[in-house]
Amino acid sequence: MELTPGQQRLVFVVVVLALAGLGIYLLNGRESGGSPAAAPSTTPASTAAAPPVASSAASAPASSVPSTAAPSTSAATAGGTDIYQLLPFTPAELSAAANTTTAFAKAYATWSYTESATAYGATFNGLATAKEIGILESNYNSAAAQQTAKKLVSSGSGTIDSIRSILSAVPGQPTSITFLVTINQQVTPAQPGATPSSQYAITVSPQGTAWLVNDIELSKLGNQ
Repeated sequence: MELTPGQQRLVFVVVVLALAGLGIYLLNGRESGGSPAAAPSTTPASTAAAPPVASSAASAPASSVPSTAAPSTSAATAGGTDIYQLLPFTPAELSAAANTTTAFAKAYATWSYTESATAYGATFNGLATAKEIGILESNYNSAAAQQTAKKLVSSGSGTIDSIRSILSAVPGQPTSITFLVTINQQVTPAQPGATPSSQYAITVSPQGTAWLVNDIELSKLGNQ
């Protein structure tokens, strides 16, 4: 039976809500590696997010790229219907996008005062677009003086909390997925008053056979 426009809109809303729940289910099964915890970070801004510097607005990456568990039949189906048939990506594509996101988060907050902006930017090869890498290197340069003066070294871990949004211009072809990621950062030596963790919105887009990050910002700066 053909659905009316009103029914189609209702189905769309249901799918979006189901996606949020499914995303949390799939991604909570992932094991996030790395050392958690109390540590300072920087204050990044939208796509121009700066590398985590020991200061008051924290940022930090995921320490290892965990593997994403494939959805169980019960989680991926509803009433005998495969929910992925209603979504613009496959389980494997969601897994790849999530892996890129956690790997990017790790690189984002892992740095040392001894490395150059170019060396820092190189850690994002295969994880972010050339444009985003350029922005990250620029922001790293801005923070370099403080990092060098205090001889700061940073490491962190990140956990994907949920999927904030999915944008698709062409049916069946996602243009981007935005994940909400909580990043914990540990900076040595410890910086008094630094925020130990913050939540970021990290957006990835398919580029050929890979997924690359093209934006990172504090989650409170984007749409809630």
